[in-house]
Amino acid sequence: MAALGGAGCAVTSDYQRPAPLGLAAMPATFAETRTVTNAGAWKPAEPGAHQPRDAWWTRFNDAELNRLQALATTNNQSLAVAYARFRQARAVLDVSRADLYPHVTANPSANRQRTSANAFERNGVPAAFNYSTFNLTLNSSWELDLWGRVRKQVEGAQARLAAAADDLESARLAVLAEIATDYFTLRSLDGEHALLEQTLTTYRRSLELTANRRQGGIATDLDVAQAQAQLKSAEAELPAIELQRAKLRHALATLCGLPATGFSVSAAKELAFAPRPVPAVVPSELLERRPDIAAAERRMAAANADLGVAQTAFYPRVSLVGTAGLQSVNLGSLFDWPSRLWAIGPNVEVPLFPLSRLRGARAAALANYDATVAAYRQTVLTAFQEVEDQLAAQRQLAAQLGSVQAALTAARRTLEIANHRYQAGLVTYLEVAAAQNAALALERTGVRLSAEALLANVALIKAAGGGWEAPGQPRN
Repeated sequence: MAALGGAGCAVTSDYQRPAPLGLAAMPATFAETRTVTNAGAWKPAEPGAHQPRDAWWTRFNDAELNRLQALATTNNQSLAVAYARFRQARAVLDVSRADLYPHVTANPSANRQRTSANAFERNGVPAAFNYSTFNLTLNSSWELDLWGRVRKQVEGAQARLAAAADDLESARLAVLAEIATDYFTLRSLDGEHALLEQTLTTYRRSLELTANRRQGGIATDLDVAQAQAQLKSAEAELPAIELQRAKLRHALATLCGLPATGFSVSAAKELAFAPRPVPAVVPSELLERRPDIAAAERRMAAANADLGVAQTAFYPRVSLVGTAGLQSVNLGSLFDWPSRLWAIGPNVEVPLFPLSRLRGARAAALANYDATVAAYRQTVLTAFQEVEDQLAAQRQLAAQLGSVQAALTAARRTLEIANHRYQAGLVTYLEVAAAQNAALALERTGVRLSAEALLANVALIKAAGGGWEAPGQPRN
């Protein structure tokens, strides 16, 4: 009765989430979006990976990108692995929950036996017996979860299931962000390729013009040689760009779960996308919906439950066991009422020796819990770093792109003046070639910076867990 009265009382404390940043509180907003850092009200982190995420890639209004994302969602094999892990965790939870209820097994058996002639005597003479035994019994056992061992096991399995679901969402976010990154990079290379082809057309015309001027005695052989070298140098860059484009197409094919052979992406002549605007203030609580943070937090809860299981191993395990059924030496009388049998009673398992094994298991569980706490805090710190990095990239790339655009305007004016001076015979072709090369370099830099701004946009979306809009906030 005392044991039954103590049922349901756990010896381990409930799970308490530690502070995500240790002794440091979580900033209210990110430093890169304001002038004063670490200002505002503080709040404990509450992981919320369950919050809904929109199809953020559709904000770029590109049908080809949408098609690739749909292919990756259904065919990507990394996502298939993560989904299988989730189903495995769900099955393990079902197994853990089964220990909360009695286990019942049927044990039918039929045996024909012979006893040893030296084991029994009949009228003083050794004798052997041949006989049959028929059993039809049900055996049951039910552990009285006095110390919460079974409940801690279920709690740990539930936490691991939640972590597996968050891992699946984290894998999905990573794959979709990688699709967008590779796609925008491919579009940037498409833009560079088109720009280089246009430049080659201009260089060929310049070579033709210079050759004609040489025949007329206006230009020199040096001018022709410089124009030829400039043209061939630009042509040599095309294969390198085409190789990068091919590698990106192959990477996109793999991400979409398709063979690289024969996979294609619709062509585009320029990078016609604009980064999504980032608000002036980005609340740091957006990190709560990052699935990797939520998964790390759930692994802490699972490790805490494992620690509880290790602690309960020091206490007796009490089970109720019972048997009921039929037994007879004759099959014809097996189902007669006198053939019935039953037994019921408690079974107590008390750990005595060696206790050092239990202490070692508890120490290992405690060390594992400490490791999950450190991993959780590291995940949060990394998340802050990633968001701050991308916010800084948004600001610095915008400033850099503005400077490049201004420089490109000046370079085009310089090229125009150099052409006029060359046609007037005031300078050699070297001055024109230098101006053309400077303008081409700035134009390619502008294309690359535009792509980098888009990539930083995608990276910020990923770092913020799928976007920077708070729940209920209008989406840009």
